[in-house]
Amino acid sequence: MTARYIAIDWGSTNLRAWLYQGDKCLESRYSEAGVTRLNGKSPEAVLAEVTQDWRNSATPVVMAGMVGSNVGWKIAPYLPVPAHFSAIGEQLTAVDDNVWIVPGLCVSRDDNHNVMRGEETQLLGARTLSPSPVYVMPGTHSKWVQTDAEQIHDFCTAMTGELHHLLLQHSLVGAGLPEQQASSAAFTAGLDRGIHAAAVLPQLFEVRASHVLGHLPREQVSEFLSGLLIGAEVASMSEQFAGSQSITLVAGAALTSRYQQAFHAIGRNVSAVSGDTAFQAGIRSIVHAVAN
Repeated sequence: MTARYIAIDWGSTNLRAWLYQGDKCLESRYSEAGVTRLNGKSPEAVLAEVTQDWRNSATPVVMAGMVGSNVGWKIAPYLPVPAHFSAIGEQLTAVDDNVWIVPGLCVSRDDNHNVMRGEETQLLGARTLSPSPVYVMPGTHSKWVQTDAEQIHDFCTAMTGELHHLLLQHSLVGAGLPEQQASSAAFTAGLDRGIHAAAVLPQLFEVRASHVLGHLPREQVSEFLSGLLIGAEVASMSEQFAGSQSITLVAGAALTSRYQQAFHAIGRNVSAVSGDTAFQAGIRSIVHAVAN
């Protein structure tokens, strides 16, 4: 395929766009006009701005993420899992001429209710870049996903990133703290506590008590809390979701490093794929399927 096309990752707070010619990225752009930050503009207007000089009516645009949610441009229905990877590219939602939104995925069982948007496109790319029975996709809402070569079977979510933000910004744990500093020692100490704790809830107030009593430097609370939450996530979810199976991380460099440290601490080796690389590979595969 040699024609031009556009891939867009449109989330709640930002938008990233890539212009492709076949498998070659010609240009990329970034905008802070996430679907919750349109500032009175229509999605059509934002798309026109971010793709200015990139497209004509024949240029395919494939978008994934919160743009397909109930707060986005148009709802792209969730596909229930188990779902074949191929179904993701076969059930796109059209919003304009040659403009489509990728569906999300959902689980709806008595023991598990979950949704994802955006990560399904990363999964499409990750399965070709690093085949694995289990993918861990860290972030604001970390996803743990079980797959095989053909299907996505199940997934769960841990609100690790959001909980870290809420505790620091909107709870007593972070009240009155000075500017936070990076500290690998504080992160490692928190990681050890999180991994070896049967339950993380009783430890959350201890984070505050530790710095009030002078046992934890007040500038390092964020790092300790990050380690505590990631350690608790990895310890509990690995037991529940991964068993002895191999694991591939799909994330940016900073989160990959932290989660690799957590997995190594419990004796697990993991592979890793860049989240951006996986997303672009996934959306390219969808565009190629649409064109063919």
